[in-house]
Amino acid sequence: MTTQAHYDVIIIGTGAGGGTLAHRLAPTGKKILVLERGSFLPREKQNWDTIEVFHHDRYHTKEVWRDQDGQALHPGTGYFVGGNTKVYGGALFRWRERDFDQVQHQGGISLESPLKYRNFEPYYTQAEALYEVHGQHGLDPTEPQASQDYPFPAIQHEPRIQEIHDALQAKGLHPFYLPLAIKLNEANRHLSSCIRCDTCDGFPCLVNAKADAEINCVRPAIDRTENLTLLTSAKVLRLHTSPSGREVTAVEVDVAGQIQMFSADIVVVSCGAINSAALLLRSANDQHPTGLANRSDQVGRNFMRHQNGAIVGLTKKPNPTQFQKTLAVNDFYWGEAGFDYPMGHIQLLGKVNADMIALDSPKIAGVSFQDREVFASLASHSVDWWLTAEDLPDPNNRVQVKGDKIHLSYKDNNTVAFDRLLHRWTEVLKSIDCGDRFLPCSFYFRKKIPLQGVAHQCGTCRYGEDSQTSVLDINCRTHDVDNLYVVDGSFFPASAAVNPTLTIIANALRVGDHLIDRLR
Repeated sequence: MTTQAHYDVIIIGTGAGGGTLAHRLAPTGKKILVLERGSFLPREKQNWDTIEVFHHDRYHTKEVWRDQDGQALHPGTGYFVGGNTKVYGGALFRWRERDFDQVQHQGGISLESPLKYRNFEPYYTQAEALYEVHGQHGLDPTEPQASQDYPFPAIQHEPRIQEIHDALQAKGLHPFYLPLAIKLNEANRHLSSCIRCDTCDGFPCLVNAKADAEINCVRPAIDRTENLTLLTSAKVLRLHTSPSGREVTAVEVDVAGQIQMFSADIVVVSCGAINSAALLLRSANDQHPTGLANRSDQVGRNFMRHQNGAIVGLTKKPNPTQFQKTLAVNDFYWGEAGFDYPMGHIQLLGKVNADMIALDSPKIAGVSFQDREVFASLASHSVDWWLTAEDLPDPNNRVQVKGDKIHLSYKDNNTVAFDRLLHRWTEVLKSIDCGDRFLPCSFYFRKKIPLQGVAHQCGTCRYGEDSQTSVLDINCRTHDVDNLYVVDGSFFPASAAVNPTLTIIANALRVGDHLIDRLR
């Protein structure tokens, strides 16, 4: 075991939280160490190979977790510089103003945030600029007030999607351009690196055209400053404290098989909601017998991941779209006539291809996985949707560590609202695809994302003003340990019903400003 130099700040993790925070703090001149358990995601042909990405899980961890029944769980998460933003779809949404308030759902209560939309709005604006978000305000009836326009114009629909957009408008709905973080400048195509391919959503980008935490934050921070050090293949094993338990005094790290100890004035955990909670639990000691910063017994509890599902609609009309993920609908976000509870959010998925349908479609009589022509024909006629309903906080939905394994106990909630959203959207699609809802001209395959799909993980170390019911204060410092912060999706007291990434980014910028003041 070797002991290394002391730093002003150590950041553990390089995803939407840690990568953004590193970018924010780098110009301070403070000595910063960033620890990433993975390496840089390789640029290789397999980045765009459906079989490699989705069937062989090439970019997901091989570690095995356990569910509440002790069964093996293969999590859909990866460890690379940039974290899960390396394979995200790039949809960056602000929470609605009401998402920060207590909201009554059919399945329970969504908790109030101690901070409000007005506190986050300046940071949402900065986050959209940092991650080069393309969008257009004024089309989504639920969108919150914004102090500035999106930094880049909306990504235009291809003809089939524009046709769907127009049909939805004719039904009285309000489709809008999906706010996306990709490097595409449609006004000056010679400056564009995005090629509008059909291997974006869920794939790594071979041409580095996603605005992700590595490309937009970590690499620029390293290139522009000399005070920030990135150490890859560095898995943090536990955090050690002073005898009083009030300060983290050492970070124990496995660096390519060698145990090293690092120290810092401030330590920030940004491993993602599941792994951040697991690290705190693994760091139990005499002063923190149930886990570091866990006097409230809330570390790992209230795990949320959204109620997520997909609809693959097969119609008689061909869909030659390449870059499909450009449209969203929030007309049912807060409910509908006859159902006065929130339902959720709808957006297009990236275009599915033959291999995706073959891997994930219901079994079709007489059709085998090798029947490429059949699946290619299905894919060429599909339009593919992603639906999200809010997942409510439940203390029994939790992360635990048993031996060397992460255990993830989870029971679905708020399912009535989600099922209603699935049903309603299927009815809407039938009405625009067929003209007559009873005409058998389309089929809709629906799938709910299973527990191992943890892309929207949040809530395991929620922030609040009461140290008895929360892990973090409003600046995301732990109540129990003076120099320890958690900056990722862990801080959420509720999950809203839109992708959490932009709020994680905005919060990292907000906490970054707090830390800059503290470092002064």
